[in-house]
Amino acid sequence: MRAAVDDRCPLGSLRLRARPLPAAQQTEGDDRQQNGYGEAEPTTGAQQGEHCRSLAPPQTRADRGVGPPRGKPAHPEPVCRLAAPEVTVLLDQFGRAGRDLRVSLTDRCNLRCSYCMPEQGLPWLPRQELLTDDEVVRVVAVMVGLGVDDVRFTGGEPLLRPGLVDIVAAVAGMTPRPRISLTTNGIGLTALAEPLAAAGLDRVNVSLDTLDRQRFIQLTHRDRLDDVLAGLTAARSAGLTPVKLNAVLVRGSNDAEAVDLVRFALRHDYELRFIEQMPLDAQHGWDRTAMLTGDEILGLLRTQLSVQPDPGRLRGSAPAETFLAADPGAGLGPGRIGMIASVTQPFCAACDRVRLTADGQVRNCLFAREESPLRDLLRSGASDAALADVIRAAMWAKRAGHGIGEAGFAQPERPMSAIGG
Repeated sequence: MRAAVDDRCPLGSLRLRARPLPAAQQTEGDDRQQNGYGEAEPTTGAQQGEHCRSLAPPQTRADRGVGPPRGKPAHPEPVCRLAAPEVTVLLDQFGRAGRDLRVSLTDRCNLRCSYCMPEQGLPWLPRQELLTDDEVVRVVAVMVGLGVDDVRFTGGEPLLRPGLVDIVAAVAGMTPRPRISLTTNGIGLTALAEPLAAAGLDRVNVSLDTLDRQRFIQLTHRDRLDDVLAGLTAARSAGLTPVKLNAVLVRGSNDAEAVDLVRFALRHDYELRFIEQMPLDAQHGWDRTAMLTGDEILGLLRTQLSVQPDPGRLRGSAPAETFLAADPGAGLGPGRIGMIASVTQPFCAACDRVRLTADGQVRNCLFAREESPLRDLLRSGASDAALADVIRAAMWAKRAGHGIGEAGFAQPERPMSAIGG
């Protein structure tokens, strides 16, 4: 995974020294030095005129809403084409710091959403290939030591993982303690919301694409809408708030429910986020023309609702652009909704994510075609330092963007269920 080292800037003697941005490049509230985007220069090991640019490590994670413009990379070219610098944080060549870890706990799921997998399901990973609970906790601990401060458990369906509560409790006991969240279809939350909250889970995101029972069956091939709705109530009662809803709209299927979903969220004090359908289905049948864009969804909402920009939240590295929605005639709102337009308005320039698959692969992007294996290292007695080296090298190799709109884009071989959302 490591790039060849350029002898003009040997990393063994590289020391990073923060270089302040010119005053003309600084804007109000733009503190890039403290958010992983300030430049640094090598103070030894490089000849005059042969400096490679590297990055000053983030000094604080307090202001995650500050970063480079979202429409372009932090730097148009990699800041250094050498190996990952010997710093104790996760950095890539474009100045982005890895702080948000997505951990897939299983590829199994008890729904069959049409935009994710076929009705008959998929060949699941053999259980012996999945990381054990202790292995998951160990990798998370190493990444927390590298600066990760958000951990989200995903799947497949993470509530199907037998050791989920114990894993959450172990991560909640780490110092520093990361924020801990869970993405789920909601089935099983009636039984697990309270134990998860007691273990240290902070909040949940629940997938909900429709409020109509027959359409739910059509989309998921399962009759479980009542279980999902009950799970939402259980999550809110357990204090896993704000409860967020994730909705994917498919043209000609559930797109007419956009307004109803917002009203439902406003009525129950949930935060709804619409997500553009992405090319991550197991069937590789994604069709961009079937995808409702973020702008189209906003247009649908504004035919019946008031939807205004949200002045109270900086987007930063968050995937969702947020708005305040209200239905004055029904006395609903205003409440926050989000738009995750990963295809048409990608947030790659500010992305701070790194992923761990259920079978122990590190992925630096949802759409990456390269993976860095950890499972064999874990099972062969490797040290935490050796694991950290692999993780840092994987992050350093992260590309500037996902490339969906580029010629030659190839969908990852793994479907979303095997990557983790």
